[in-house]
Amino acid sequence: MLHRAEEPRYRTVPLALPQGGWVVTYFPHRGIIPGVGPDAGSDADTGRVAGPGAGGMVARPGLSGRLGGPARVTVVSAPPGSGKTVLLRSWIGQAGLADRAGWVPVGRSERDPQQFWLSVLAALRGTAPGSGLVRAVTAAPDLDGWAIVERLLTDLAPLEDRLWLVIDDVHELGPAEALRQLELLVMRAPPDLRFVLATRHDVRLGLHRLRLEGELTEIREPDLRFTVDEARELFDAAGVKLPDPALLVERTEGWAAGLRLAALSLAGHPDPARFAAEFSGSERTVADYLLAEVLERQSQEVRRLMLRTSVLERVNGELADLLTGSRGGERVLQDLEAANAFVVALDSRRSWFRYHHLFADLLQLELRRAAPGGVAGLHQAASAWFAAHGYPVEAVRHAQAAQDWRLAARLLADHWPGLHLDGQAATVHELLAGFPADLAAADAELASLLAADELAQGSLEAAERYLGLAERGPASVVADRREHVQVLLGVVRLLLARQRGNPAAVVDEARRLQAMAHAAEAEQPGRCEELRALALISLGTAEFWTAASEDGNRHLKQGVALARQIGRPYLEFTGLAYQAVTALDRSYARAVEYARQAIELARRHGWTDDPAAGVACVLLGAALAWRGRPEEAEPWVQRAERTLRAGAEPAAVVGLHYVRGVLELVRHRDADALAAFRAAEPLAGRLAAPHYLFPRTRSLLVQALVRLGGTERAERALAELGEQDRERGEIRIAIAALRLAQDDPHAATVALAPVLNGCTPIVHQGTPLAHAFILEAIARDTLGDAGAAGRALERALDLAEPDGALSPFLLNPAPGLLERHARHGTAHAALIAEILSLLAGQAPAPPTGPPPPLEALSDSEIRVLRYLPTNLTAPEIASELYVSRHTVKTHMRNLYAKLGTHRRADTVARARALGLLAPSSLKGQAKLAG
Repeated sequence: MLHRAEEPRYRTVPLALPQGGWVVTYFPHRGIIPGVGPDAGSDADTGRVAGPGAGGMVARPGLSGRLGGPARVTVVSAPPGSGKTVLLRSWIGQAGLADRAGWVPVGRSERDPQQFWLSVLAALRGTAPGSGLVRAVTAAPDLDGWAIVERLLTDLAPLEDRLWLVIDDVHELGPAEALRQLELLVMRAPPDLRFVLATRHDVRLGLHRLRLEGELTEIREPDLRFTVDEARELFDAAGVKLPDPALLVERTEGWAAGLRLAALSLAGHPDPARFAAEFSGSERTVADYLLAEVLERQSQEVRRLMLRTSVLERVNGELADLLTGSRGGERVLQDLEAANAFVVALDSRRSWFRYHHLFADLLQLELRRAAPGGVAGLHQAASAWFAAHGYPVEAVRHAQAAQDWRLAARLLADHWPGLHLDGQAATVHELLAGFPADLAAADAELASLLAADELAQGSLEAAERYLGLAERGPASVVADRREHVQVLLGVVRLLLARQRGNPAAVVDEARRLQAMAHAAEAEQPGRCEELRALALISLGTAEFWTAASEDGNRHLKQGVALARQIGRPYLEFTGLAYQAVTALDRSYARAVEYARQAIELARRHGWTDDPAAGVACVLLGAALAWRGRPEEAEPWVQRAERTLRAGAEPAAVVGLHYVRGVLELVRHRDADALAAFRAAEPLAGRLAAPHYLFPRTRSLLVQALVRLGGTERAERALAELGEQDRERGEIRIAIAALRLAQDDPHAATVALAPVLNGCTPIVHQGTPLAHAFILEAIARDTLGDAGAAGRALERALDLAEPDGALSPFLLNPAPGLLERHARHGTAHAALIAEILSLLAGQAPAPPTGPPPPLEALSDSEIRVLRYLPTNLTAPEIASELYVSRHTVKTHMRNLYAKLGTHRRADTVARARALGLLAPSSLKGQAKLAG
């Protein structure tokens, strides 16, 4: 026997393995450690890991750093093939610990406690710090593990250098006595002895005390998962060219062995991308590994549970008992999860579980081999359980997997209203795609659902075709299902009428639907209120798009309030988005508030791709564009363009084209604006009633032509209109702009007169009326009537000031007129300074960010707030609003309280800072009336 000084420290041997080369180092008493030693030094120094079958190495410095951290004990607990052993060996090499780390592998055939402790002694004696401290022990029949531990503790008491004891496969330690002995060593070891324990599942070592003391580091399966970048490095090192390994990482869930086995199979494969897309747990190399390392290690009872529950995407104890016909399923699942047997807990209570994707593939393959005739029955039993326990989506999926199409259709039809009201259109679309294509013609319920799906996907024509099939089918429906089919048809008709912009049809369908809902209230409590909220929101939407009426706003407000009351956030979100549009012409601040509430609900619930989210984005883009902030508006408009589809929401898309056109006009991109306005016009044929924005769109189209120098084309565009349309206020504004471009200011004033004196009203006056007054001011100034010009300009500023609607002044620039007006006295000096700054090409002031929380302002308070920046007194504001002076004073006091101010000027400044009023330049602040 060699003395310690004469023993070789290591001997490096290159081994050629079928799976790929290893640099292997032999350490006396510690066995073989791949990738460690002088010949592997260049790799070890960079913290790179050699992997079987990879033909290369992958850097994982983050994990290596945690292994060498300050904790006394590090546990690496993960399923087989997770890369535990390779990680530990790599870390030893990377950190240069070959002389200070004792490695003890616990094999399945080495469960003898005496042999384990002899291995521990040998490993520690093979290290530089332990060689002079740990005494040799000779094997003997009566050698006691407790005595060895006590002797070790005595030997290591003087230890002053850091020493690591690395024990691999701790779970293989047989008798509980060996674990208790190891626990004693861990708890009483000197501070410089560190432990690294690798295991497939947690073992009873009393480590909870170390966890509480901060002396325990735990590296678990999620930590060991390979990232996409690490997988790419692994494949590159193996000589496999796979440009995007993300799909394989998803399928393997980052499982190291799965990725390495995939790399083996991919080497030389003619179509790596196709292989990656089809890679599964039934692939031969993966299946062999999982069979040997996981499935065959289980008892017959556990294997049966695994196979029969593999048809489920998630399983709990009750379901497992149902499908196996036995008891104790929850305990088995919990034990499997604790043992890292490719079973993952889905909740903190550990009541729901799923199988690793690749393991589920293998189990399903084995189930088809063992019991091919029983799979459909398992799916049917699962479908019934999920339906009875309130999980309709999973119930439908299992009925489809069993190819029980009648059951699947009935389940989906029963639960579709709830799914729709929860905003799960994408889920319904996926479920419908799972039915045979020819089934709809024979099933009225399914045809109804397909009609609703086509509405959501953007094809009104296809929706109408399916609706026709459904309406011809109820006679073939069994008697106890006919009433439900009529409710389905009523909802689809209501949605179709809303999207067609047909308020009369919406009213009729809403009444019929609510009558049916009242009749069914006893069987489905709450359904009546849900359908009433849906009807109110649909009615308000259709009324607004076609008439921009106050009724639309009122119905939307009622619908949103009811949706909140009954706890339907999707209905609330939809109503808020359209309520924002109805509020825009009365109060930018209120409209923006509604839109932001809608977008926040969409973000929270995953509805950002819903058309209603696009409507809210249009509103925010419009508010910013009219305030002269096109760069801030652009991202919102782009989001809306990605979300809204003309086939699904033609009325909303008209609004989108209109806002895009305004945005381009503000940017002086007149040709792009013209294209946007023209894109809106063909949508008129898709709506049952005229859209209220069409006159505005045509008006701005004419003005875009004028700005492009096409006065003759503008004349032709006007000539195409009927006489009644030419008399609309919006069109008269366009005529005035054309006459000014033709140097005929008198004709411009004639065109504007009915608009300005109220004989020709404009729907939701606001910005369009300010537009009319600025054109009147320009015309009067050109005619030499300075007084009339000043009065018209001041009125335009009055209308623009509350919301900072600068677009009329940017579309019809008159800097000279504005400068003269500022010198001769105005209540809007700050607003004029802002306009002149933008006309001079200066960027608007940066946004102040989202406003801090404040008590919500009422609609009446918002209306009073809009007048505070002007010189109007409280009685004059009361006159403008048709309310009493006392009411105005009360609202002003409320504003002071809610905004935390004491004076009118401070209130205006605070409101601007919060985004409730348009921001203004600090120069030339208006002198406010007290």
